[in-house]
Amino acid sequence: MTAQQARLRTSAGLALAVLLLLALFGAAGAALLATLLPDAARAALATALRAQAAVLVVVAAALALLAVAAAQPLLRRWLLAPARLDSAARLLLHRPLQQPLSADGTALQGLADTLQGLASQRDQLQADIDGAVARASRGVAEERNRLAALMRELRQSVVVCNLDGRVLLYNQRALQQVQALSDGPLPGGAGAWLGLGRSIHAVLDRALVDHALASVQQRLARGEAEPSAQFVTVTPGGQLLRVQLAPVHAVPPAGDADSAASDAVPALAGYVLVFDNITRSHAHDAAQDQLLQDLTEGSRGSLANLQAAVEMLGDADLPPALRERFIAVIRDETQAMVRRLQATGGGGAWHPASRWPLDELRGSDFLQAACQAIAQAVPPVADADAPLRCGMQEVDAALWLRLDSFALLQALCGLARRLHGELDIRTLHLRLQPAAAGRAHLDLVWTGQAMSTETVMGWELDSLDLPPGLCTSGPPPSVRDVVQRHGGAFWFERDRVRHQAFFRFLLPLAAPEETTTPAAPAAAGPPETYDFSLLGQQDSGHALDSRPLASLACTVFDTETTGLQPGSGDRILQIGAVRIVNGRLLRGETFDQLVDPRRDIPPASTAIHGISAAMVAGQPGIAQVLPAFHAFAADTVLVAHNAAFDLAFLQGPARAAGLHFDQPVVDTLLLSSVVHPDADSHALEAVAARLGVATQGRHTALGDALVTAEVLLRLLPLAAGMGLHTLGAVRAACHASPLATTRV
Repeated sequence: MTAQQARLRTSAGLALAVLLLLALFGAAGAALLATLLPDAARAALATALRAQAAVLVVVAAALALLAVAAAQPLLRRWLLAPARLDSAARLLLHRPLQQPLSADGTALQGLADTLQGLASQRDQLQADIDGAVARASRGVAEERNRLAALMRELRQSVVVCNLDGRVLLYNQRALQQVQALSDGPLPGGAGAWLGLGRSIHAVLDRALVDHALASVQQRLARGEAEPSAQFVTVTPGGQLLRVQLAPVHAVPPAGDADSAASDAVPALAGYVLVFDNITRSHAHDAAQDQLLQDLTEGSRGSLANLQAAVEMLGDADLPPALRERFIAVIRDETQAMVRRLQATGGGGAWHPASRWPLDELRGSDFLQAACQAIAQAVPPVADADAPLRCGMQEVDAALWLRLDSFALLQALCGLARRLHGELDIRTLHLRLQPAAAGRAHLDLVWTGQAMSTETVMGWELDSLDLPPGLCTSGPPPSVRDVVQRHGGAFWFERDRVRHQAFFRFLLPLAAPEETTTPAAPAAAGPPETYDFSLLGQQDSGHALDSRPLASLACTVFDTETTGLQPGSGDRILQIGAVRIVNGRLLRGETFDQLVDPRRDIPPASTAIHGISAAMVAGQPGIAQVLPAFHAFAADTVLVAHNAAFDLAFLQGPARAAGLHFDQPVVDTLLLSSVVHPDADSHALEAVAARLGVATQGRHTALGDALVTAEVLLRLLPLAAGMGLHTLGAVRAACHASPLATTRV
């Protein structure tokens, strides 16, 4: 309720009270006269009163109005002035004193002067504290600048994530690399959405990252000090990425040194990804292999013909005609080989299966992970035993393999699912033994039905049937694809003595690593490190409504339109947005795009936002812009000023594109009405002026989005002072605001 509304309500109540008092006085007087006057006099008085009833009502109303008018100075003194002073004082809780407090010359002016003095002292103390913090932070800032300079100079693409895959840090090289991986530039000013607080799984498949992280944790459990994992993935655009993952260890809480020095597996807070686009180098190496293969296969026939011709020419009794023919064969085959060599020097085809980058991994570690994955490849039925079991037998623990471990895991799980589904195999074993010529045999063994050669060939060529945890965004590979990546072989065998059948993979061996260096004991004090505020935040198991709004990632957006009625044909002309992550406004992560509305723009609208038909000519339509904005705002809280207006313009195009903006929404107009219920206006300019936010670039979508973002950051501490900390509490308070049912 605003101060003006409170004043009107109090005046109406005072008038009603005066009327009630007059009515009670009249009733009491009438009762007294009825007891004192004779009957004739009472009748005459009643007749006179009825005749003058209208005059009496007017007199009563005039008296009530006079009472209200007489009470106005009191209302201003004891109601409006305290309310305004209270509102101004509450603003001082979270911002410096910017103008003198005033109590409108009432007796409360002394209190206003006292509050102003206290605020001035507080501001001075805060300035002293800020100065001390600035001096103490100077060294940290220098270290941060050195780190930033180092990150800029790195030629590798580096991304640091928490355990949920939220990006905590990335360098410019990584941003350029990710943008280059996209199919083409997207509307809004960026080619791909790599940014603080965003999910790395928009770039890399979650299953691949989770598999690599599990491999690192397994090595940590074995005692390795600095384990890492490597995998290769193909992006939707056909680019080949080699990614190396290294863990970020969690810093134990102060006073918990005993647990840090114990034999427990070190806890992880996140991981570092270093990736590189190896498409060109891989294509070059693969092309060389293909050319060598073509040269070898093509020359084999020519060499055989040459050898036969030379042997025949050695016969002294060979007729002259045949001798000439064999000489022509030698000449033709020699010319063919020359042409083939010349063609080899000019280039060749690319075969994506050869020279696939492989990681070195202890064989027993991989088999242990594969057994767990196979056992989970077939989901169990409720209240039933596990449908598929897998164990290890005859495993040479000294063997190290060169693997694309994720792809090989896909092959094993796909075969296991098919054995269970088509042959009802319920128990499997994995066997690993050395083979000749630097190779190893990995066997998937079962007891039971054998298979025909045709069936094995079909299973080898068919796309793998994968469990959900091993599916990626691309098509599933076949067993042959996986085998070709390893430069190996695959076949089926039967052991009649043991009554067993097995699939055998021929895989390359790696040189065994030297003795593992155990992890060094923790030092007495915590190491120097940077405090990434997002590092400890995880989405899993936490409802957004229960989390502090200040800790969530927000997309603050605004639209400019041809008019005010989306249902009457008005359309979006511009979408602008900026991101807030963990209470920080990221001015470098913005979305700004003009939209061709495919209709005329009224001059009255152009006079407000300045967007003309010439400016939107040639710009993409909403069907192209909206998916890009949807991706930009993914996994964030949507924030807007008078959000109902902007969302009304998004809903129709979103339905047409099959998109859903189902994120939580916070309206800064409603939040302002919650924080400042007595304010006369909650328009964006008025709210910004109250909170000391500069309004530059007004009536452009990005300019208004930036102002709204600054307003949100100023409103959040005020809301927290009212006990509204979480997203759920803020949204509930906004929905309960009287403006929630009356705003445009």
